[in-house]
Amino acid sequence: MTRRQAELFDQLVTLFLAEGFRDFTIDALAARLRCSKTTLYALAGTREALVRAVVVHFFRGATERVEAGLAAAADPRDRIVAYLHGVAAQLEPASPAFFDDVAAAPVVREVYEQNTRAAARRVEQLVAEGVASGAFRPVHVRFVADVLSATMVRIQQREVAEATGLGDADAYTELAALVVRGLTP
Repeated sequence: MTRRQAELFDQLVTLFLAEGFRDFTIDALAARLRCSKTTLYALAGTREALVRAVVVHFFRGATERVEAGLAAAADPRDRIVAYLHGVAAQLEPASPAFFDDVAAAPVVREVYEQNTRAAARRVEQLVAEGVASGAFRPVHVRFVADVLSATMVRIQQREVAEATGLGDADAYTELAALVVRGLTP
């Protein structure tokens, strides 16, 4: 990927997070980014493929930033909080329009679902590490991970937002607090 393509992906991520993507045409995106349609089609061959590529770009960068924050934490409690707060921080700039558009577009919803499953597996690892080290009380790790995964899926599917009014980022912050308090001996 060229520097210019990376810049365009970053600009598209910022735009999509702020406004969603459902109503954008390639013409409108080209006008907003001050580039040609050909330039956008060079990123992906169709509008749907471009939207998917932008969402993948967002989640790839978010995952890298969350993992970097996690690497700075040593204590198991701090690690799980760092991870879930990191997820919250990465989702914070995303507007309700973005999440609604993701939920409504199967090809993009799949990307969010894959990332949610990966995050749930990562949280399971963090819980297992905490139990093994004695920082967390002895729990059935797979059960705790399953509950966390179910909650993360509910957040991703907008069910938590509908039931509580919490945005995705705030829901992850609350989940972090609940997990740490529940696991601490």
